[in-house]
Amino acid sequence: MKVAIVGASGAVGQEFLRILAERDFPMDELVLFGSERSAGRKYSFKGKDYEVRLLQHNDDFKDVDIAFVSAGGGTSKEYADTITKHGAVMIDNSSAFRMCDDVPLVVPECNAEDALNRPRGIIANPNCTTIMMVVVLKPLEQLSHIRRVHVSSYQSASGAGAAAMAELQQQYEQLVEGKPVTVEKFPHQLAYNVIPQIDVFTDNGYTKEEMKMFNETRKIMHSDVKCSATCVRVSSLRSHSESVWIETETPISVEDARKAIAAAPGCTLKDDPANLVYPMPLETAGLDDVYVGRIRKDLTDDCGLTLWLSGDQIRKGAALNAVQIAEYLIKVGDVK
Repeated sequence: MKVAIVGASGAVGQEFLRILAERDFPMDELVLFGSERSAGRKYSFKGKDYEVRLLQHNDDFKDVDIAFVSAGGGTSKEYADTITKHGAVMIDNSSAFRMCDDVPLVVPECNAEDALNRPRGIIANPNCTTIMMVVVLKPLEQLSHIRRVHVSSYQSASGAGAAAMAELQQQYEQLVEGKPVTVEKFPHQLAYNVIPQIDVFTDNGYTKEEMKMFNETRKIMHSDVKCSATCVRVSSLRSHSESVWIETETPISVEDARKAIAAAPGCTLKDDPANLVYPMPLETAGLDDVYVGRIRKDLTDDCGLTLWLSGDQIRKGAALNAVQIAEYLIKVGDVK
C-alpha cells in the first residue's frame, strides 16, 4: 500500500499525518506533495522524516494506491488526471468534484457503498458542516423520512485554514496590546465578533457554503430533503457547531431520537441540560465523533425536532472522513 498526501503542509494535510499514525493505517510507503512554497519541507511520520515533493504533471503517482488531496479546488481540478491516470484512488477534500454525477460524495456512516462506483477514480469528501450534520441525520432518517432541515452553523477559524487560525490569535494579541488589527483571511475582524458570511454570496442571497449544505445533503442521503442554512464564522479557534431544526414525515419522540443518536456510528450523545451538559467546541476539538445535545421537540411543529451538535472540522469535517473512506475501501478489498 502506497499512500500520497497532496497539500501536506496545510492544516488538513498535517491532520492527515496525525490521523494515519493514530489509526495505524495500513501502508508500506508514504509520499508527500505540495506547492513550490512547501516543497522541500520535512515532516515526521512514525519516527521517520519525509520531504515534501513538488507536485508536477509527471508519473510520480504511478505506484500510488490512495491519494489524499487537500490543496484547494484549483489544484484538484488541474492535477486530477495526473493523480488518477495510473489507477490511484483520489480522495479529494475540495469542492471541485462534489456535485459531479460521476464522482461519489461520501460520508462512510451514511453512504459508504457509493465509494465503490467511481468512474473517474475520484471520491469527493463533502463540506465540513454537511459531514457533521448528515452523520446525525442518518439515524433519524431511519426512524422517519426527513422532509426539511433548517440549520445555523457556528464555524470556527479552523474552517479557513491554518493561516486563519493564526490570524485570529494574532487579532486578540493586537487588541490587548492596543495595536491595529490585521484582517486578511476574513471579510471583517473576527476577534470579539461573529461574521454572517462564509464563502461568497450567490444570486439567491445564500452563500456558496450554505448552498453546499443544501445540495450535498441531498446527494449523500439520496433524498429529496430540503436544507436551508445560515453559515456564520465565530471566534472559536477549532471545531464547528450547528443548531439544527428537523421536520420528519411522522413524529419522532425525544427519547427515540436520543436512543438512535446514541447508538449511531460516529455520534456521541452529550445531552443533560439540567446539569449544563451539552457539546461545545472547546471540548470537541481534537475528537473524532460528532457530539449531540439539547435534543427537544420543536414548539412550532409536531413533526419537528431541534438539536445542537459540535465536532472537529479538521478531523471528522475533513481528514478523518477521508481516511475512513480509505479504510472502507481496504476493508471491502477494493484497493490493495
